[in-house]
Parts: sequence; structure tokens; C-alpha cells
Amino acid sequence: MRRASWFSIGLAFLLLTQSSRLDHSQSPVTPPQAQEKPAPPTPMAQQKAELGDDETWNPDWDKIIEDALPSDLLSSKVSKDVKNFCPRFSSLQVADKRAYWAYFFQALAGAEAGLRTTADVRHTEPEVAVVDGVSHRMVRSEGLLQLTYEDADRYGCDFDWDGDRQLAEHDPDKTILQPKNNLQCGVRILTNQLIDRRKPLLTRSSYWSTLRPGWPGFSTFVKQMANTPDACGRIRPRHEQNTETSWTPVSGTMTKSFVASH
Repeated sequence: MRRASWFSIGLAFLLLTQSSRLDHSQSPVTPPQAQEKPAPPTPMAQQKAELGDDETWNPDWDKIIEDALPSDLLSSKVSKDVKNFCPRFSSLQVADKRAYWAYFFQALAGAEAGLRTTADVRHTEPEVAVVDGVSHRMVRSEGLLQLTYEDADRYGCDFDWDGDRQLAEHDPDKTILQPKNNLQCGVRILTNQLIDRRKPLLTRSSYWSTLRPGWPGFSTFVKQMANTPDACGRIRPRHEQNTETSWTPVSGTMTKSFVASH
């Protein structure tokens, strides 16, 4: 009887253990939090969609930007710089911070190039009509973020002038016009400004004239920042709510001080 009792107890324990393991294996597993989110469209992108304009922001470019972001741009180091556009930045989850920066560069590309990948401008203003140290031509700003071949040397951007010089001016195969190269370079430039040089986001010494208060294109950039992700908690100013979505990018009229910004 004793042997039978011990056998019964052991069998019951074994069944209980197996049942526990089964229940555990069937319990719901919480998926890891997504590290990336799509950014909303800017007013310019919305307007282009309504007009059927194909030269607009490609949502796939959000991932290019988010993958290129260094940890410093996701830290509290930049909270003060972005608070006007994203008041809750410090408390956001990483995915929401990445989405904010994806939106920021979409807005910047709207102000700089009208969201056109092949946009370019040759500056004629005496203070900026200088020779590009890489192409050895008069400086020309190109692509979504209006960059130059000198940026390859300054910021380690993936531009190949030797190869591009054989292509037509607006050939989308030019390395400087390819969205991935252009946007990744923009992330490098902004990181240099905010982290390496510890300069504010909006300053008269910014690389981009559209980030310089009072300069041509600045008001266009501010208007494009009207649709920041909801997680940012930004209250849209009344003057933005009453502004029609009709803007002209500053390509061709903007000025860029290469001496002050590098």
C-alpha cells in the first residue's frame, strides 16, 4: 500500500508539473516594442497628393532616416532644441523619437527642395558663389536636402564626384541625388551641428538657411512642421491652422553661408 501511495503521489506531481509547463507555453507573449514608426505627411506632401504630383515624399525614406540616427539624436541632449516642435520629446518612446526626426527631415526637404530628389541650384550671390573644393566648379546645392560634393569630405557622405561628373545634371543615378545618400548625409550634418559643435537647431550659423530665423525659407520650414507626430504633444498655433497649404520651396532663391556654417 505504501508503494502504491508513493507511486500515486509521484504520478500526480508529474502530471501537475507537465500541466504547469503546458499552461506557461500557451501563455501570451508580449511582442517587443517597435523601434520604428512611419511619420505623418507634411502639409506640402498632402497638397502634392491632392494634386497628383508624383514628385513628393516617399514613406520608405522614413526608414532610411530612422536607421541612420545616432543615439545622441535620441537622447535628452537634443530635447531643448526640439521642444518648440516636439514638447514631449524627452518622455517619448524610441520609436516616436525616430518618427519625429523622420518628419523633421521631410519638412526640411520640403523647404529646401520642394520634396524633389533632383532639385539643384547654383548660387550667384557674391558671398556664397564660391568654388566647390571637390568638383572644382561653382558651388551647386543638390538633392532633397540641397547638399554639395564638399560634404563628402566634411562629413563623410557617400558622394562620388568622379562618377557623377559623367552623368547629366539631373540624372537620378548621381550619388548626390540618390535619396539614401542625400538623407544619410543630412543626418550626419545635423549631428555635427547639434552634438559635435553644440549649436542650437535654429541658429544663424546652421548649415541650412531654412533653419536660420529671419532667412529666406525659414517660414516655409516652420509651416512644414505643422503636422508633427501626435506623440509630440504640440499644439498647432492658430496662424498655422488658418494658413493655406501653398508654399514655394526656396531652391533657386535661398542663400547658404558656407563660411559660417562649416
